[in-house]
Amino acid sequence: MTLSSHVLDTEAGQPVAGLPLRVYRVADDGTAELVADTRTDADGRATDLVAAASWALGRWRLVFDTGAAHGPEAFYPEVVVDVRTADASHHHVPLLLSRHGYATYRGS
Repeated sequence: MTLSSHVLDTEAGQPVAGLPLRVYRVADDGTAELVADTRTDADGRATDLVAAASWALGRWRLVFDTGAAHGPEAFYPEVVVDVRTADASHHHVPLLLSRHGYATYRGS
């Protein structure tokens, strides 16, 4: 099982390189454990976010530091995406980002 993301700036029409991204494993009681602290690559991608030894089905939280892309006056300084994994397949969580909005979906 793997977890990955891809961040695209829909206004600029290009990937968001160097965007800080943290990944947390969320326990049933709501507590979160940091498992990855990384940045997107030159193509806006972050791959293999969770090591196989840390992988488990359940809730995961991806925290994108979108203020790093849009500056201190960013309308959305941070985007938090919570997902629940129910199978051992690959999970891809893209983020489409603009200065005044964002969208995400389960990718492939």
